[in-house]
Amino acid sequence: MSKTPPSGQLDDVFVALADETRRAILARLSAGEARVTEVAAPFDISLNSVSKHIRILERAGLVTRRRSGRDHYLSLDPRPLTEASDWLQSRQRFWAGRVQRLQALLDEEDASPRKPPSGVRRP
Repeated sequence: MSKTPPSGQLDDVFVALADETRRAILARLSAGEARVTEVAAPFDISLNSVSKHIRILERAGLVTRRRSGRDHYLSLDPRPLTEASDWLQSRQRFWAGRVQRLQALLDEEDASPRKPPSGVRRP
């Protein structure tokens, strides 16, 4: 398992993934590199708005930019997604283990004979 990414980096990845437009941009880039204008074309928002979404994706490390003349090309970098997924899986394993231990304690308690609470007399 990879080491836990810094909290700020995880925050940036989750912020980036929280928006439907940014997820759509990532889906488009998963098919390969594209010019910014190509990425922006399907959206019914301004190029400036798409650029803001792209900057959030770049800050999270999910998108890299390459310039060739006047054209800006974007590519997906899946490493932050992998790191976030690894972190989520480690948390899932941690909590699954805790829940299993709790269930075992509850099962054990259910299987043992009931004792009356202290101070309560039996008839």
